Amino acid sequence: MFLFPLIYITFFSLAINSLIKEKVKGIIPFIVFGLPLYTTSLSICHMYGFSKLIPYLQSFKEIIIVCYLTYLVLSLRKKISFHILDKVLIFFFFYILLYVFIPLGSYGFLERVLAFKSLCFFPLVYFTGRFIDLKKISLSEIFHYICLYSIIAACVLLFEVLTYTHLQTYTGYADYNYYFFGQEPSGDYGLTWTFQIENGMKRFASFFSAPLEYAAATLISVSALAALMTDDRNKLKANNFTIVATASSLFAICFALSRASFASYFVIIYSYAWIIRNRIILKIFHYGILAAAVFFLFVTIKGDFFQFILNTVQFTNESSVGHVIEWLNGVQSMVKHPLGIGLGESGRISAFSGYNTGGENQFIILGVQVGVIALAVYIFMYIKLVAIAFHNIKVHKGRLRKLSLFIFLIKMGLLIPLFTAEVETYIYISYLVWFLSGLLINMTSEQADMAKQPNTLTDEIVYS
Repeated sequence: MFLFPLIYITFFSLAINSLIKEKVKGIIPFIVFGLPLYTTSLSICHMYGFSKLIPYLQSFKEIIIVCYLTYLVLSLRKKISFHILDKVLIFFFFYILLYVFIPLGSYGFLERVLAFKSLCFFPLVYFTGRFIDLKKISLSEIFHYICLYSIIAACVLLFEVLTYTHLQTYTGYADYNYYFFGQEPSGDYGLTWTFQIENGMKRFASFFSAPLEYAAATLISVSALAALMTDDRNKLKANNFTIVATASSLFAICFALSRASFASYFVIIYSYAWIIRNRIILKIFHYGILAAAVFFLFVTIKGDFFQFILNTVQFTNESSVGHVIEWLNGVQSMVKHPLGIGLGESGRISAFSGYNTGGENQFIILGVQVGVIALAVYIFMYIKLVAIAFHNIKVHKGRLRKLSLFIFLIKMGLLIPLFTAEVETYIYISYLVWFLSGLLINMTSEQADMAKQPNTLTDEIVYS
């Protein structure tokens, strides 16, 4: 079991070593291979008696970003022309930073700092991708890493399914949560309720922190696969590796049993078929929906999985009802307090204390804490990224188009989970998506600068 923290520490060390050697692409393996192991690594260290090391291991993910971003800023060789998204992210970061120093809410300064980091660290990750040297980054390599990791995660999942045992029962997960967060073991399996559905059927998380994070991470895999396999003429190029990775993602989404991510998986496939105008996939999708509707209408099915789907559609299960109640509480809070009620009052910090307002929704968690202005800015950033990616898919080719396709698909896919979970606390997902979002604006800005150069040369010839 100690292999997991060793891998986490190794990739951190390699990333630091790469930075020392000025090889900035070293941050990619840490994000892709190290961050999914974050919680598992910490819980195993605690299990083996290395609890004193955990605060240092926790800080690795922030240290990497701060070190790389500092180096990239100091290494800039030309003046940056800030994109509108850059400016909005800077405003968002400093606007929420004000709430750290305003004594608003029931939490002290330290708790507000932790809530700020949980809520608003991603702009630093974004700017790391924004300022990185594009010549030193291989987009194909990144996508292959993502797909490889999905295969490795599926292998661990296969072990869990065959033994019908959560990996987390061997990693000290429950003891770690109780020791550091005061969270008592819950559910039928001595972990937390998120590792099962309401009828007791197990959800599996592989080596991720929870089944919901694993399911959401699967959306990244299928988006990367789509971008990797699609050429500029919208033709699919599959090989044995991509076929295995596709099967791994489907296997994962089925056994992580997340309603939101399961629906999003097919949203991504449909969005992909629509944007590349693949009539075959669209027909299969439409006929599949029709067949499923007929199947559920005219065939009597019994079993846990069917009941799980039926209860979700009817909003009669405890989880779905719980989501709605939390949403309503959050909306009421935002109506009464449009500028927010303070950092930490919704989301992860307050969930551990048991005094949560709203929650289980990224938008509501943000709005409850820091108000509707920050919420509107966050929504604008989300929509703007989708619009930029969509535009690039239509007008550009090569790796800019591939990255745009990935960002478009993953943003479409994450939209549903954002309504049911605090997705920005899923470290692997948040770091990877925002890093690649920064990389997208980096490439887009470079493309715009290159497009201006011929016009500048022409003007010089005309007026010389």
